[in-house]
Amino acid sequence: MTDSSETLTQLGGMADVPASPGDAILETVPNPQGDTDYLIRFACPEFTSLCPVTGQPDFAHLVIDYVPTEKIVESKSLKLFLGSFRNHGAFHEDCTVMIGKRVVEATGAKWLRIGGYWYPRGGIPIDVFWQTGAPPEGLWIPDQGVAGYRGRG
Repeated sequence: MTDSSETLTQLGGMADVPASPGDAILETVPNPQGDTDYLIRFACPEFTSLCPVTGQPDFAHLVIDYVPTEKIVESKSLKLFLGSFRNHGAFHEDCTVMIGKRVVEATGAKWLRIGGYWYPRGGIPIDVFWQTGAPPEGLWIPDQGVAGYRGRG
């Protein structure tokens, strides 16, 4: 979780998915619009992790919205970080909040919210939401665009 804008180690070549989220490095680059409040959105509609009890896969659609300060997340490092959860056992709540906190820690984001829209296990979908506080005044924040789970409708 370092500012590796001068030594990006994952961009521009082959990079293995880290074995665990703790091994993943979220790299950052300088924000080209550091004097402007604006929203960056990452959507990961095919996020996977493992149930810590059964070891079975869990699936989610994640939406991460954040307002950067001096640094922004380098997207390949975010992809590798999210991929590191494939073999990581944790509850939905832990995965969702951990991801949000790691992005804030790496970037120093002014504001962040994450929506974890988890697909049902045992017949119950679990949606998890976390944010750092109130968003900056006047910021345009679009809806996350993920409908609540309806089954076969």
